[in-house]
Amino acid sequence: MTRRPKEYVKKEYKDNRDWVKYNAELVARGGFFLDLSFAENWFEELKEMNKGKRGGQYKFPQSFINWLSVWHQWLDYRSLEGFAKRLAQLKLIPSYEDFTTAWYRLHNFKPKVEIPSHQKLNLSSDGSGFRMTNGGGYREYKYDYETKNKKHLIVTITADINSKKLFGIDAWVEGEGISEPKAAVKHMKKLTENNNEIRTFKGDGSFDTNSVFEFAGKHNINCGIPIRENANIHLTPSKFRRRAIREWDKLGYRKWFNRKHYGHRWVGTEGKFSVVKRKFGENLRSRLKKSMVAEAIQRFFAVETLTQYGVLTTAE
Repeated sequence: MTRRPKEYVKKEYKDNRDWVKYNAELVARGGFFLDLSFAENWFEELKEMNKGKRGGQYKFPQSFINWLSVWHQWLDYRSLEGFAKRLAQLKLIPSYEDFTTAWYRLHNFKPKVEIPSHQKLNLSSDGSGFRMTNGGGYREYKYDYETKNKKHLIVTITADINSKKLFGIDAWVEGEGISEPKAAVKHMKKLTENNNEIRTFKGDGSFDTNSVFEFAGKHNINCGIPIRENANIHLTPSKFRRRAIREWDKLGYRKWFNRKHYGHRWVGTEGKFSVVKRKFGENLRSRLKKSMVAEAIQRFFAVETLTQYGVLTTAE
């Protein structure tokens, strides 16, 4: 638990967005659902996917599956088949998948986030939980579900504060996966390996670990992470975290908050959690654990895809 003073007052948020531009991006996102540009390179993409592949061959390109994964957030597998079938009848796409094919290609599909290169980034990470049941409080009470041991699916994301682009997603069942700090280090490691320069990293008190400060210190990353209440310099093996503890004690929360621009961290991550949960809710439809993980990742991929589509379309 971080040491926040009792007299702390949250600053009023000032919305400085260009609403004319932002409104145009929101409108443009709707065009994604009928953007069939992937059909232009349908057979070329299939040829590349099947090159050297033994056994059964792919019949539908990955770009088509990516497109379906966004639609799948609203349509079930049979509806996806009917939708694609109608497009094929109109000769807008070469062929359509049956619901079994859609299930095999989508139920464990974990979209990969595009990793940039040679960019200067200001990152923030955060985690949030999704409910693994649609039972609702009444059913849990009525049918005596194991409410005391009820688990959530944890999703940790890393995004750039300035561009709001998503650069890392990890999901796991509560108590069965890696921790949020390890996920953040994993995301930052991938970015640095791709020749990106991470200038700053921000996170809440759960990221106050030796591993995060060690990675950040070795890569000259300025950390904006509030220190835990029980932090003890003499029991801290990381010299970079010891340095952060001294800075925290010297400045106090208010000065530290302003110097680190800590209030900016929510822009990259908490905003995305808000959008995903408002659009799709906090309940997951899948039943298998692997499918739940894939479904959660697909939700963030869908929001990110629509967001970037709106930005790129309005920029043209």
